[in-house]
Amino acid sequence: MNQATPWTRRGFAAALLALSSLAAAGAVRAEEVLRLVVPFAAGSYTDNVARLVAPGLAQHLGKNVIVENRAGANGIIGADFVARAKPDGLTLLVGGASVNTINPGVYKNLPYDPQRDLLPVARIGILPFMLLVNMDLPVRSVAELVQYAKAHPEKLSYGTPNAATLVGTETFKRGAGISLLSIPYKSSPQAMTDLVGNQIQVLMADFATAMPQVQAGKARLLAVTMKDRSALLPDTPPISDTVPGFDLSAWTGLLAPGKTPPEVVQPIYDALRASLADPALQAKFKNIGFDIDPMGPAEFGPYIHDEIDKWKALAREAGIEPQ
Repeated sequence: MNQATPWTRRGFAAALLALSSLAAAGAVRAEEVLRLVVPFAAGSYTDNVARLVAPGLAQHLGKNVIVENRAGANGIIGADFVARAKPDGLTLLVGGASVNTINPGVYKNLPYDPQRDLLPVARIGILPFMLLVNMDLPVRSVAELVQYAKAHPEKLSYGTPNAATLVGTETFKRGAGISLLSIPYKSSPQAMTDLVGNQIQVLMADFATAMPQVQAGKARLLAVTMKDRSALLPDTPPISDTVPGFDLSAWTGLLAPGKTPPEVVQPIYDALRASLADPALQAKFKNIGFDIDPMGPAEFGPYIHDEIDKWKALAREAGIEPQ
């Protein structure tokens, strides 16, 4: 009497199959991987920031998070890759001033539209740069660098690993009335290596790239690039002491493919903000000279729009012709 009929056996098998399919689907969702695409090389400032925020995002989102470097062309390769990615919230650009707000004023025809094709998710914070020179260069201040450059026109070269340092150094050149030869690089660590080796003599670099070489006595720090002195380096003067009005800082943030639904990106910002509240993570950011200053999607979009206008004006004033 308890023997199952053929129909019930088939129904039971079908039910088991359905349950196993649901379980498999749930496993796939649990193992979703969030890719943080860094448009610069490993070891760059952007790469450092990405690797610091990845564990917190993984914890708060319940996803595996990996950092993927797609370097080249001043960040254009990585940005274009994300702009064309599926808008499902699983591929994000770790963007910044160079890629998202400066490139539009430096390049005539970008393969992506920074405002249409990349959706602002969250600003992580802002960072200053430092003005460095090779140790063999007989200058110990910005004023001495300006004097030396004027006395030796066309003899000094500087590295440009990204659009921010290109526009920043060209703005400095214009304000100081000097001439320096621009040498392009794919990454800040590569440019720093050549500064130490005296292949270039001048470099604007981020804190994380610069400080190990400065502390090792392999590069000389002349100034910080923001308008006022940095709390991290209170004894280092700003360039603005010598070139009035000079002010350069950059930002780092997360952006998604342009058609990503807003309801998909909001949880990412919430997870980022929660992870940035961790004192241990804050200490790590302080060690690389990064000022945590999160901004959500609603504020981040207008901020990027204003930054694009600002950097376009700086590029024009510095005499940079879009290429």
